[in-house]
Amino acid sequence: MRVLVYGAGAIGSFLGYLLARAGHEVTLVGRPALTRIVREQGLRLSVRVPPVPRSPAVGFGWTAGGEVFREAEPASRANVVWPHTTESMASLPAEERLWDLALLTVKVYDTWEATRDLAAFLPTGTPVLLVQNGVGGEELARQAHPPAHVISGVLTMSVSVSGPGQICLETSSGGLNLAPADASQSISRWAALFGSAGLRVATFRNYRSMKWSKLLLNLQANAIPAILDMDPGEEYRNPTLFAMEREAFLEALAVMRALNLRIVSFPNYPVRVLAWAMGHVPVPVLRPMMSRLVASGRGDKKPSLHLDLVSGRGQSEVRFLNGAVVDHALQMGLPVPVNRALLDTLLALQEQRLCWDEFRHCPERLLSVVRGG
Repeated sequence: MRVLVYGAGAIGSFLGYLLARAGHEVTLVGRPALTRIVREQGLRLSVRVPPVPRSPAVGFGWTAGGEVFREAEPASRANVVWPHTTESMASLPAEERLWDLALLTVKVYDTWEATRDLAAFLPTGTPVLLVQNGVGGEELARQAHPPAHVISGVLTMSVSVSGPGQICLETSSGGLNLAPADASQSISRWAALFGSAGLRVATFRNYRSMKWSKLLLNLQANAIPAILDMDPGEEYRNPTLFAMEREAFLEALAVMRALNLRIVSFPNYPVRVLAWAMGHVPVPVLRPMMSRLVASGRGDKKPSLHLDLVSGRGQSEVRFLNGAVVDHALQMGLPVPVNRALLDTLLALQEQRLCWDEFRHCPERLLSVVRGG
């Protein structure tokens, strides 16, 4: 199978690594620093999760059941793959652009430009699989690609970049979840592809239900610790901040229900149980439970909105996380004051209309904003 990975950051490099390791022909489109290192040293994967014994013949990977293999020795060639790399698809000869599948793993705010770039070079009919956090990427992609050629995906594994050409798996649970953007489209071939590469794969019929269910997870310990420059664990130990997290979650849940979207659960991530617990379990029980969930889902990785804030790019996924909640709530006349405050504050910090130092480790400052002070 010939696979193009457009946007070879943490998620794209991780998926490209697994496919290349399984013997598929992978081309990574990435920045010069990445493409140079991968050409010279290959693409490497390391793991923070505790190793689990398995067959001694296997180096590293996952089964469809989500079992974790042991990690290969860092100095060994067993955890290095050598995909093709390019900084621009335009530099590739036409005969090398015959991909069977394109993975689009850019941030949602880059989707519009990326899909138009892809459309200019992909063979007619090539499916485009978006693996992103946030809500709205599929609608942007469908402006450049027929709906029947767009597949939606979310990854429930935490992956980070430890250096050019070096990716790190932070957690052992989770997998890849897929849904067609067009109800008539079959995605069984692609589920089988990633399953054979060692990922646990789950499929869903309604991509919007899948994406909004993942959004409920992505909202947790993201915007608030980013604004306050705090670790998620530190935030969750603060009862006031946890109450704010819970309220933002319940606002998003109300929007999802108003959209008539069914909550779906992912392997090892019972989102439906989480949604029930956030509304019914007493806070003294709920708070430590949520702390464990966030820790198991993220590992040592900083929240994505914090990474956006320190990147200096002037862009933030918050528009497609808390912002998606706000936008859809406005259309339906639903109040979402906590999500609105978090969205406005993060955007103001990103655009330097507010000083981050005023919010760092200062919950009272954020609380006053949420209360309208």
